Amino acid sequence: MKYCFIFLLSWLSIGRAGDELYTCHNARITIFSSALIEDIKAVSSNGGSVFNATTGELDFSLAINSLQFEKSFMQQHFNSDYMESDKYPRAIFKGKIQEHIDVSKEGTYAVTAAGTLTVHNVTQPRTIQGTLTVKNGTIIMESEFMVKCADHHIDIPQILFYHIAESIKVTVNATFTPYKSNTLK
Repeated sequence: MKYCFIFLLSWLSIGRAGDELYTCHNARITIFSSALIEDIKAVSSNGGSVFNATTGELDFSLAINSLQFEKSFMQQHFNSDYMESDKYPRAIFKGKIQEHIDVSKEGTYAVTAAGTLTVHNVTQPRTIQGTLTVKNGTIIMESEFMVKCADHHIDIPQILFYHIAESIKVTVNATFTPYKSNTLK
């Protein structure tokens, strides 16, 4: 996880004076698929993110194999057959919040993040709606959006269409705290 943050921080050009950087080490990412025969849900609390409140730059990274399913065989098939997580280990969002939010003022704000989402080694432009809440020195970001499997070349065999939906709902909940260089040690 430490190296993931160094990587994310390097993307945000951390050397710029005056930038307000925030990090999240335990973003909760949930995926949900509702299909005719059964619903599929997986959760990870291992998402990493860096937010530059000065520029609006926002980067998220999630190890695909950190998603936990209720049934172990679902997790195995998800990682080996669909996501090929040994070849494509991470999902990454790199973008920018379009609204300028004054993080010195508490409140809840509707935000839009425009950028790219890379899943299964396929990068697609995305515009994602969410909320940003400033409270007690922390920033909480929440979002819910759909990802089409076909957009990321994730093949679902015809025989499994009743088990797996063509679009997956992704829910993100992340609490950011001010970045301190000694937090990576």
